[in-house]
Amino acid sequence: MPTVHTFHALAYIENFSLKELATHYPESKRAHQYLCYSAAAGGNVFIYSFGVVVFFDVGQAGREGELLRLRHAPTGMLDAQIISEEFTVREVDVARPDVADGALVVDILTFERASMVALTVAQSAAMEYYERIVDQMFADTDVFVERLEKRGNISIFTAKLQRFIGAAISTRSEVISVLHLLDKPDVVWDDAGAERIYEELRAEFDLVDRYQSLELKQRSVQESLSLLTDIARDRRLVFLEASVIVLILVEILLSLLRR
Repeated sequence: MPTVHTFHALAYIENFSLKELATHYPESKRAHQYLCYSAAAGGNVFIYSFGVVVFFDVGQAGREGELLRLRHAPTGMLDAQIISEEFTVREVDVARPDVADGALVVDILTFERASMVALTVAQSAAMEYYERIVDQMFADTDVFVERLEKRGNISIFTAKLQRFIGAAISTRSEVISVLHLLDKPDVVWDDAGAERIYEELRAEFDLVDRYQSLELKQRSVQESLSLLTDIARDRRLVFLEASVIVLILVEILLSLLRR
């Protein structure tokens, strides 16, 4: 009978400070972008800096206990869970790793391979979170575009538009910095079978295409907003020029009246 392993990922709004969490989990091992430790009920927990917690072979009761412990951590702010994702790995006697029926099939799941699976599931959960943000940005951009379409202009007060552009730029930078989709995990270079697992997981979660789609959407939003900003700036310049002309006319009129 195959041995079945489960990975549960929970993504949250805010990122985690691994430095602060390390003091709360003295038994944990800290890597570049995550903490890992053994759960009290069995299994392992991975806490990623980009706001995702992954449980590896931890039951429901164990997950609830670990989340309660995390809420009491210095950065505990888990009232805003956004995304949950689950993935299964089966250990069977196979010639090479493969994905079948939505589950990864491997000959043996070492801890190093498990950490790679956990990272991929965490990336997928984080990706879905950012996909929702970008989709909302598209909807918000339509509000500005609809005004331009219906009225032929936009408001000369651009503070709201500028804040929105700042949020779009910040989101794009965060996506690039935290997902690390183009970087292969170190285990790939040390384990011949790990690279096959890595490629299968990327294909299963469609990470590359989703990442590229996010990039295109964010670029489209930024270009639209930049164009709207230019239009608003031009309108403000026209308004300013008209105000100067009116003031000059008023000054001339007052001079004539004084005579």
